[in-house]
Amino acid sequence: MASDSSPLRDLARDLGVSTDYRGWDGTRRAVADDTLRAVLAALGAEVTSERDIARIRAEHERVPWRRTLPPVTVLREDLGTTVPVHVDHGTTVTARLLLEDGGRRDLEQVEDFTPPYDLDGQLRGRARFRLPAGLPLGWHRLVAATSSGPAEADVVVTPARLTVQDAVAARPGFGVQAQLYSVRSQRSWGIGDLGDMRDLAAISATRHGADFLLVNPLHASYPTPPVEPSPYLPVTRRFTSVLYLRIEDVPEYRDLSVVARQTVQLLRGDVEGWNARADHLERDEVLAAKLEALEELFAVPLTAGRRALLDAYRRREGQGLEDFALWSAIAEQVHGTADEAVLGDLGDAAVERARVELAERIEFHVWTQWLLDEQMGAAQVAAREAGMRVGIMHDLAVGVEQIGADSWRLRHVLARGAAVGAPADQYNQQGQNWHQPPWHPEQLREASYRPWRDMLRTLMRHAGALRIDHVLGLFRLWWIPEGHEASDGAYVSYDHEAMIGILALEAQRSGTVVVGEDLGTFEPWVREYLVDRGILGTSILWFEHDDEGRPLRAEDYRALCMASVNTHDLPPTAGYLAGDHVALRHELGLLERPLEQEQAADAAGREQVLDLLRSEGLLEPGADLEATVIALHRHLARTPSVLLGVSLVDCVGERRIQNQPGTDEEYPNWRIPLADADGQVIGVDEIAEDPRTARLLAAVRDGLRAR
Repeated sequence: MASDSSPLRDLARDLGVSTDYRGWDGTRRAVADDTLRAVLAALGAEVTSERDIARIRAEHERVPWRRTLPPVTVLREDLGTTVPVHVDHGTTVTARLLLEDGGRRDLEQVEDFTPPYDLDGQLRGRARFRLPAGLPLGWHRLVAATSSGPAEADVVVTPARLTVQDAVAARPGFGVQAQLYSVRSQRSWGIGDLGDMRDLAAISATRHGADFLLVNPLHASYPTPPVEPSPYLPVTRRFTSVLYLRIEDVPEYRDLSVVARQTVQLLRGDVEGWNARADHLERDEVLAAKLEALEELFAVPLTAGRRALLDAYRRREGQGLEDFALWSAIAEQVHGTADEAVLGDLGDAAVERARVELAERIEFHVWTQWLLDEQMGAAQVAAREAGMRVGIMHDLAVGVEQIGADSWRLRHVLARGAAVGAPADQYNQQGQNWHQPPWHPEQLREASYRPWRDMLRTLMRHAGALRIDHVLGLFRLWWIPEGHEASDGAYVSYDHEAMIGILALEAQRSGTVVVGEDLGTFEPWVREYLVDRGILGTSILWFEHDDEGRPLRAEDYRALCMASVNTHDLPPTAGYLAGDHVALRHELGLLERPLEQEQAADAAGREQVLDLLRSEGLLEPGADLEATVIALHRHLARTPSVLLGVSLVDCVGERRIQNQPGTDEEYPNWRIPLADADGQVIGVDEIAEDPRTARLLAAVRDGLRAR
């Protein structure tokens, strides 16, 4: 094991790279030196000798002295701070804050006794100005006036605590969790869409009293087939997949000519047979059919009013939308062809040429995003009108494809030479590589965190709540250098005060509840920090244990969290109770212990939970499967958790897992349609009348009312 004290390891820690980590089993493990060198290289600090270490340290020391202002200052509204201003020694300087609403604050200079710094023969001094507590929330501009001219930088004032969830916490609620693509209706084109989302939300609210509907990430994949099935590996996290568009709900559909309408109906007829298939989903055929239908709709002239709405959407989303549409226009020309490699190296000349040559296609992709935005807005309105207190809960993936719209447009704030993943844990003992470029912490700060802010604003526009997948990634991410195994990585730290502060600010402004998926290995203070900032955590029944490893009693659960029995990375409860996940991982070669040992350990853990339910009087001896599933949910309904999520697969009796972590084509991840306990397809309309669904949700609803 490498020593924890060396110039290399000291430099790594100073640059935010952990030199060791605590594994899922509590054991401290050292990060190898070659891994540290590779991670530092991805951060732009290549080390081949101790001379490089001295050079990197010197350069990092000089950076703030070169600039007048730090690129951004993020502070809490209740905590003031001071901002350093670097000027030539002896130069006078004043500073003022230009508020977002047009107001102005002259800032007080405070003492700073830092001695002058010799920067290439020029002495530089440091002044310091106070940003007081109590500033209004928002994105403001700090202006420093010197004799050599003004300098400007962002100042972001964030809430001390997100308070949107307080209204929900006053009366705990429950909701349905669904993989939207898997939930179809007779009106679907083989894939669950935004019309199905709207209907499912309305049914869940009116029939069962649900307060929210959580769906998988709806982020866009490639604009043409073939597309990546995983909703957690998109080309962008800001914009939405055309797969989810309900064609017939586009207003221009009613203005189609007879021939064009027949064409669209024939296209739907080609794929609607997939609605009846229980074995697997087909995204590529559906996307191809929808794209042809959209070409017919795109040819319909917009009315003046509709054009005005499109223009307003375009102004609001700004350059980010234009660039996504541009990338999509280029990608549809080359995706799936021998020329696809150009997407990984789009030069400025090629991009500017495409803006001209592909102008009509850019318009098409802007237009489709506008239609998606309208339908997502309509779904949220319908959910709230049906009685949901929260409405649609959208999901934010951890990252994006290595080659995609975001990895191109945001290349200045993403690191190269490393991918995001996770170290080994008890459910994936070989670690995971998600093949996604991580945020570069320093370059993101240089960009004032605006890419993070802009993405959040788009996602929150029609979200009653936003789930942040792997919210621990706002504190640190597991970086896996190119050529390394998933388990051979290191944690890289982020400015969580800034990342979570901006998250809280945008959520407060949009009225969005935030739920962080805070599972996995983390430092104990992390969950406390999230609670302090008003971010809900996540509790999964099977993972909740006390300090002695016993299943957690209901009254000992966290209050500020969303609790559920399972997650999309585990089988539905019916499958979990049968040990399907262990058998599958054995079949796929993902176990490091013999099958019999894994099965015994897993069965013992499940039995501990069931024994707890029996002791609480929730589970009778010899209870059948449905009664056991209901008892597990009644247990959660007794907890103080403010939100309770009920998976739709548990409502209908589905048994198959949606995703097996650590696999790609070895298992049909994200391609399992929703089916009932008999393996028969069950659609949105059938769910409305399904007695099994009604029994489970009634038990949850009654349990919450009895608190």
